[in-house]
Amino acid sequence: VQLQASGGGLVQAGGSLRISCVVSGSDFSQNNWAWYRQTPGTRRDMVALITSRGVAHYADSVKGRFTISRDVAKNTVYLQMNSLKPEDTAVYYCAGGRPSTSTIRTVGGYTTWGQGTLVTVSS
Repeated sequence: VQLQASGGGLVQAGGSLRISCVVSGSDFSQNNWAWYRQTPGTRRDMVALITSRGVAHYADSVKGRFTISRDVAKNTVYLQMNSLKPEDTAVYYCAGGRPSTSTIRTVGGYTTWGQGTLVTVSS
């Protein structure tokens, strides 16, 4: 299974960006997919996830601003980020797996990770 993330870049505060994650070698529709982010010296935190049934969940810090979606025909997961803030600056990682209810928001709940894409929000 391979996850290829792309779409990161530099954007001004208040702007928008969409990042993508193309999945290969996996039964895409049967897995949960998630976006995590990490800054140097900090832990990797869940930003958004979408279950195999298409139900989305978000971290409180991005609710109302970010939208996760998936295109089953293209084996691709997206994260639309609006109203970006400097504190959204991070490397964003896509992840896939079949976590349990107790691990769905944890790093350990996902078995496959992409290489990360850097999002920088300037003030």
